[in-house]
Amino acid sequence: MNLQNLSPAKESRKKVKRVGRGIGSGMGKTSTRGHKGQNARSGGGVPPGFEGGQMPLSRRLPKRGFNNKWRIEYLTVNISALNRYNKGTEVTAEKLLEDGVIKYKSVNKGLKVLGEGKLDVALTVRAANFSESAKQAIEKAGGKAEVV
Repeated sequence: MNLQNLSPAKESRKKVKRVGRGIGSGMGKTSTRGHKGQNARSGGGVPPGFEGGQMPLSRRLPKRGFNNKWRIEYLTVNISALNRYNKGTEVTAEKLLEDGVIKYKSVNKGLKVLGEGKLDVALTVRAANFSESAKQAIEKAGGKAEVV
């Protein structure tokens, strides 16, 4: 096999449809667009979602819900996940990310500590928000819950 003998696989290269090149080509005159009508005109056709004048589905369905653009979304972590740290450690979102407790830290998302589980170690936890039960559990274990 030589370089000059190589060719593409059979039927892997599709020929471009050349329209409007005379009556003998079978695609001349109307260039496969048929006679007259909206789709025969330049720039013709209907927009996506158009249903022939019938009220489109997107407008027939009721609007529901509300998205608050000032809502703060939190990455959550339970206090049971903090037992892996030694006594006196300062736990922050960066440290949790580094240790793989949380998967990502976004600018928009703060860290919220939730109170599920039991905390046995005295830690200094710095987060954007705490649930009441988490704050009580951290202080009960001898640590501090600091809002950043």
